[in-house]
Amino acid sequence: MAQAMKIAIIDDENDMRQSISQWLALSGYDTETFASAEDALKRLSPDYPGIVISDIKMPGMDGMQFLKKLMGTDSTLPVIMITGHGDVPMAVEAMRVGAFDFLEKPFNPDRMSELAKRATRARRLTLDNRALRRELSDGTQLMSKLVGNSPVMERLREDILDLGQSDGHVLIEGETGTGKTLIAHALHAVASRAAKKFVLVSCAAYEDEALAKRLFGPMNPEDEHLPAIEQARGGTLVLEGIESIGPTVQGKLLATINQQGEPAETRIIAISNMQEQGRTCEDALRPDLFFRLAALRIIVPPLRQRGEDILQLFTQFTESFADEYGCDAPKVSAQEAAQFLQAPWPGNVRQLINVAERAVLQSRRGTGTISSLLMSDHEEMQPVVTTEGKPLKEYVEAFERMLIDNTMRRHKGSISAVMDELCLPRRTLNEKMAKYGLQRADYLG
Repeated sequence: MAQAMKIAIIDDENDMRQSISQWLALSGYDTETFASAEDALKRLSPDYPGIVISDIKMPGMDGMQFLKKLMGTDSTLPVIMITGHGDVPMAVEAMRVGAFDFLEKPFNPDRMSELAKRATRARRLTLDNRALRRELSDGTQLMSKLVGNSPVMERLREDILDLGQSDGHVLIEGETGTGKTLIAHALHAVASRAAKKFVLVSCAAYEDEALAKRLFGPMNPEDEHLPAIEQARGGTLVLEGIESIGPTVQGKLLATINQQGEPAETRIIAISNMQEQGRTCEDALRPDLFFRLAALRIIVPPLRQRGEDILQLFTQFTESFADEYGCDAPKVSAQEAAQFLQAPWPGNVRQLINVAERAVLQSRRGTGTISSLLMSDHEEMQPVVTTEGKPLKEYVEAFERMLIDNTMRRHKGSISAVMDELCLPRRTLNEKMAKYGLQRADYLG
């Protein structure tokens, strides 16, 4: 749920403060008032979740000094200045310094409400974008989204940490829905250039001429951004669908890479989906460009190769959707667990998320089974047949581990509660937890 926007009102006249506050409160805003700029500055942090309305003429620190202080702390904070009649030149100066807008006394309350609406909308967008940038620059948080204990996922996380420290260009290959764009974000976030720009371009969304213009320019005066190569200077440029670019753009891209020298001023991360077509990115690109982009390479494992991770991810997704829809997460039977592990999952993690949401909605209505969802997604599956080369014992153990893990988390590490629910003696539960590497300490709290 989005955080409610506040409005800080600063005026040395109590009647004016209360009047503004009451009017805005009637319009649905959460207000707080201050008799001086000095008092307000103690409360207004760089991430203040709202906007400011301030008089210009006040004893002590006046409105202009106050505005300059605020702009020095957070230049994106919307500040609406209140001016006396005839003080328009001062209001214009305030706009030059960074004020969002101004109101001239005596002002129309409806205009004040409209300005507050515009300013709070702008502030929310700024704070949302700021939060997203922080998330995308937090390597630890991003790495935590690459869930799984399978050997292929442990190796993937190690590769990201290793390659993230290099300035070389990277090629990420894998099937649709495996999380290649998330991995590109993670590579940038753990790199030394994490504080620099991260620019993503979907190459398949453009015809060749438009793509060349988007990447290299020249841009039209009305365009809202620089060419991507300029936008990402010093940071990371991600090219999704690199296999879709034509020969002319390939040549320009190669020339740009060669001009940058070593180490590259702008790191390029190329993303390709060609593996699922039975071909590789090397088949689509000119050799000299391919070998420049594939200096470092990550091949993302498909979901079907991740074993028990599938059950762990499904549990995580269903619990999240259950919280969102206000219901209990569906329970997985042993047969359904085996079906999860044998399914082909052509849509990978993206498909698993869809199945998890449908399972929660189905459970909330009290209809259908998880097996029916799996069979509708994978019509060729036989419900009791295991994948070739996979003994039934592996499926049973994976299900058993998931069941104990889920029960321990639900009971916050209470061994007695888990024993009661699973009808297991203490010794057997201890042995199985040791076998599956489950530690009680991980569930406490």
